[in-house]
Amino acid sequence: MVEIYDRLFIGSEHSCRAGNNEWAIVHACKSPCHQNAVGYSGSLKNTHPNYLVFERGTDLFLNMIDPPIPLFMLPLFTSFLRFADNNWRAGKKLLIHCNQGESRAPSLGLLFLSKCQAAISNESYEKARADFLGLYNLYNPGKGIQIYLSKNWSALNNF
Repeated sequence: MVEIYDRLFIGSEHSCRAGNNEWAIVHACKSPCHQNAVGYSGSLKNTHPNYLVFERGTDLFLNMIDPPIPLFMLPLFTSFLRFADNNWRAGKKLLIHCNQGESRAPSLGLLFLSKCQAAISNESYEKARADFLGLYNLYNPGKGIQIYLSKNWSALNNF
């Protein structure tokens, strides 16, 4: 787990913990976190009310994989931005983790710093990414998330 900005931490599956009065945790991985929280194995039907997102107190579980093609849906990101911003304003530390801490979690951290904190560029994903690499040089986004964020950057302003 690495603090990349005041109260903002990026981690891997090894950083996984439960949120509490001090911490809000974003679990950006289908397996094992979203599956365990919602209670399923394999895949979940896309008609399930918690198909994309399950929020429990100070924990946000995202049904998020890292495919080479962009299969992401806007509500996944807008739910994250709302959750992160609300908990940040409440004074909590924010931990965002995925399985390896290289693609999904740091991509969400990049979004938060750009869209909610104005700590890095909000002009484009490419400019935000260049700024973000100065904060977190382990950032190694998958092709799918890069394509999705590039194409949908302005839509993410309206969370």
